[in-house]
Amino acid sequence: MGWDLLRIAAGLGVLVLAADRLVIAAVRLARAWGVSALLVGALVVGLGTSMPEMLVSGIAALDGQLDVAVANVVGSNVANMTLVLGVTAIIAPLIARLEILKREGILMIVALAVLAVFLFDHEFARWEAGLLAFGMVVALYLLLRWSWRDAEAESAVEAEIEEMSGGEHSWPRELAIGIVALAATIYAADLTLDGALGVGEELGLSATFLGLMLGVGTSMPELATAVASVRRNEGDLVVGNVLGSNLFNSLAVAGIAGLVGPGSIDPSFRGGALLMLAVAVVAGFFSRSGNALVRSEGVVLVAGFGAFTLFLI
Repeated sequence: MGWDLLRIAAGLGVLVLAADRLVIAAVRLARAWGVSALLVGALVVGLGTSMPEMLVSGIAALDGQLDVAVANVVGSNVANMTLVLGVTAIIAPLIARLEILKREGILMIVALAVLAVFLFDHEFARWEAGLLAFGMVVALYLLLRWSWRDAEAESAVEAEIEEMSGGEHSWPRELAIGIVALAATIYAADLTLDGALGVGEELGLSATFLGLMLGVGTSMPELATAVASVRRNEGDLVVGNVLGSNLFNSLAVAGIAGLVGPGSIDPSFRGGALLMLAVAVVAGFFSRSGNALVRSEGVVLVAGFGAFTLFLI
């Protein structure tokens, strides 16, 4: 089992680093090839939030492990809303503009609700996955449209694009780096999945449990980014990244998994899906009260993550 744990740790580490480099290469290539700012923004908003989850879930679905693929989405969503928001609020009050909470927050809850409904009948059909994927296209259009109409949000996206671009770059070099990074992310996702399945077989754990824990693991980069952001008083960035990550997970990641490997879902997903929705509502309620998450509310959210873990066990 020690070897399997090492594979999980190494796989997650390489996955996060390679996925980040892949997004940077994609943005630089898009800029070098004269792609519109709208599409470059889509790369940042979309791929930049949930690349690790997308690869783990996609490979799991291709391997016939749909439970692991969908559980990875649910686990990542819950970890984002409890652990990421909770820990950052404990460090400092997490203040976000009300318009962000109204727009992206409502969009996220709708996406979570649709995903939960699709999982409730224990069968994830290809047409349901297709609707989720189409929903992501619509959501991405809305997010970018709101962003360009919001001067503050637009400048944040442009600053992130500029930081990733980092000046002039040779597109053949970035293309080569992107291909290597893509290969590394696919290999790392497969390594992580194999390690998790090995641990599960050794300990007799369900595929659902393993997927949920993988989801928590793939959310750790979001936690590190959120802690750094809240120390710079960038509450909008923290909340926006969590909402965007959950939106992309629920629509694009789950949609891709269902498209490549539709099938039956473990009945235990009912409880997990309801818990995911409940956490979203509670986190949203806390955020709407004064447009901020304070330390006491952060403690409640972290405790909620502990309860979620106990629920899994």
